[in-house]
Amino acid sequence: MVDVLAVRGLNVFYGQSHALQGVDLQLEQGLLSVVGRNGMGKTTLCKAIMGLEPVAGGSIHFNGESLNGKSSAEIARIGIGYVPQGRRLWRSLTVDEHLRLVAKRGSAWTPDRIYSTFPRLAERRNNGGGQLSGGEQQMLAIGRALLLDPKLLVMDEPTEGLAPVIVQQVQDMLVQLGNAGDVHVLVIEQNIGVACSVSDQVAIMVNGRIDRVMNSAALAADRDLQQAMLGVGRHAHDDAPTEETVSDESTATRTTPGSAPVRIYLSNPVVPSRWTQPVPVRQIEGAARTRTAPMSGLAASNVAPFPMSSNMSKSANSVTSADTVYIAGTLDTKGPELSFMRDVLKAEGLKTAIIDLSTSGGTSNAEIPPNVIAACHPSGTSGVFTGDRGTAVAGMTLAFERWMSEQGAIGGIIAAGGSGGTALVSPAFRTLPVGIPKVIISTIASGNTEQYVGPSDILMLHSVADVQGINSITREVLGNGAGALAGMVKARGNAKPVTDDKPAIGLSMFGVTTPCVQQIIAELESQYDCLVFHATGTGGRAMEKLLDDGFVQGVVDITTTEICDLVAGGVFAATEDRFGAVIRTKTPYIGSCGALDMVNFNAPETVPAHYSDRLFYEHNPQITLMRTTIEENEKMGKWIGERLNEMTGPVRFYLPEGGVSMLDAPDKPFWDPKADAALFNALEATVNQSSNRQLIRTPHNINDPEFSELIVQSFRSLYGSSKTKASGA
Repeated sequence: MVDVLAVRGLNVFYGQSHALQGVDLQLEQGLLSVVGRNGMGKTTLCKAIMGLEPVAGGSIHFNGESLNGKSSAEIARIGIGYVPQGRRLWRSLTVDEHLRLVAKRGSAWTPDRIYSTFPRLAERRNNGGGQLSGGEQQMLAIGRALLLDPKLLVMDEPTEGLAPVIVQQVQDMLVQLGNAGDVHVLVIEQNIGVACSVSDQVAIMVNGRIDRVMNSAALAADRDLQQAMLGVGRHAHDDAPTEETVSDESTATRTTPGSAPVRIYLSNPVVPSRWTQPVPVRQIEGAARTRTAPMSGLAASNVAPFPMSSNMSKSANSVTSADTVYIAGTLDTKGPELSFMRDVLKAEGLKTAIIDLSTSGGTSNAEIPPNVIAACHPSGTSGVFTGDRGTAVAGMTLAFERWMSEQGAIGGIIAAGGSGGTALVSPAFRTLPVGIPKVIISTIASGNTEQYVGPSDILMLHSVADVQGINSITREVLGNGAGALAGMVKARGNAKPVTDDKPAIGLSMFGVTTPCVQQIIAELESQYDCLVFHATGTGGRAMEKLLDDGFVQGVVDITTTEICDLVAGGVFAATEDRFGAVIRTKTPYIGSCGALDMVNFNAPETVPAHYSDRLFYEHNPQITLMRTTIEENEKMGKWIGERLNEMTGPVRFYLPEGGVSMLDAPDKPFWDPKADAALFNALEATVNQSSNRQLIRTPHNINDPEFSELIVQSFRSLYGSSKTKASGA
């Protein structure tokens, strides 16, 4: 893999002064911080990368392409953006003119996206560069660089001279850029806290060289190393005596949390360099600051890294705790309804926050306003506020799903709306783990809800009347929905910890494979929490979602019938990601051909006309089964075999020659040895068998006790026979 940035043996001179002395540095991807005292060569490194200083020796490569000898304009064109120290803005140009001047057609970054990332700039868009504060100037400098759509962003002292609140905003933005993956960042920083927070690795520059590259957490914790190499890390507040060590004579000046302020003296008011002279005492005293005890009840861990928003209220920074309940919807069209549900939840003593998903582009007083959600779209707010309702709603749906997937634990969430509102919120709801209360009050809850609920545990409540205003019907239904959510949240909070915490395993089952699964459970339930999933399309997805989320430690996938419906167009079809969780988690896999003899349709009249000559079995008045053919079995064997080949964990897949279901047995309606043989042969022709990946033929029917015994034996051999082994499998 080619490094994004590779610097090798770089030498730069200022006259006779050797500024960079054989610098070696590489950025594979993501974000890398470079720290060092003043005068160590950090800015010179930036200028050399950007072609602003001539290179006397060594090389600089960007994505494998040499930068040596290229002009600054050429370097910018190939994808490197630069945020210089000091910002370098034009005093006479407005904010908007700065941005429009460098905006490129087709770029992922547009002026509108910059305004959504830095709302303060939107408020100051008609102000000149000379009329901006230091923080606003830095926002503009960063925005100007991003408009070039860089693949690498070089930032020289981006937080220099900024207020702490602005420093935090810039820090959050850097983290967001690094996580997005489309822009890599090299950050030159004096602020050790920022450097260590935004990057996993930190390069330390000493006397024109990269002395070392180390883990940021280790550097942040090593005050002695910070002092030795950077001249920071040991100040008055670090060595001040604690309350327990202060002598009796000093009790008059002792402070406790919430009492008198404390004077903090900094030995180096200006970050020192190798040429710095001793600082006079008078200057140290003049630079002293006053520290007061923090307000009780405010925990830094409860502050969420939301995208920057000038109109986001303080409560938006406190809604990440697990006891907060969200009310999601379009506040511009469902304001009374959302407010009504919020009031019901508040009356239950719950902490609430409204998430506004409006796409009109207007202002919002919600705790989480639309621009905060929209900023999570891959294209920023320009991907949401398009002016076209269809694309705007689609963009907000994606943005809300991405936003929700980044949140920590929450108490619960509720929404109300019609088909559009339900489609808008349901993907985000599905990202939440099973167990977190989720309620959608919808006009379509009495119909087919599979596309909205999917494999999740969303509770859908039929609204009866349209969700439009507060009236005698909506008052009852919305109140019941909010009350149900409140009850779930409280019950979950009051639930006692489970003492018998057996490892959970998932088993797939259909009516025609029930005896097999029941026999397996009888053998394993004393040591494992056996979770059974009905193989109806959503059942398989639910089992694999729990495996992805870590709730399930293993699978016994007896019933893979959902592949039949995927191949032949039945109503219980798997998605193309069937078996994907096993592949991703590398979990040991035990499976079989359970119920691969049947395609599922609803009532007989719903069967497609082109299947009129096939063999059918009426399972019940609402479910019609169709026997799979030799050709369909060959397709299924190849499809399943290719997925088994992608599994890197141990695989044991069983082929029951005595029949794959209750109906596929001698003298039963679906008994067809030739069709089964086509399935087994296709599997054996496709699967790359090894000691780790095995297909196992057995003469038994899938529901025979002997078959179940084989499955249990394989399970114990792969997962062990004790809880300890299973949980560590």
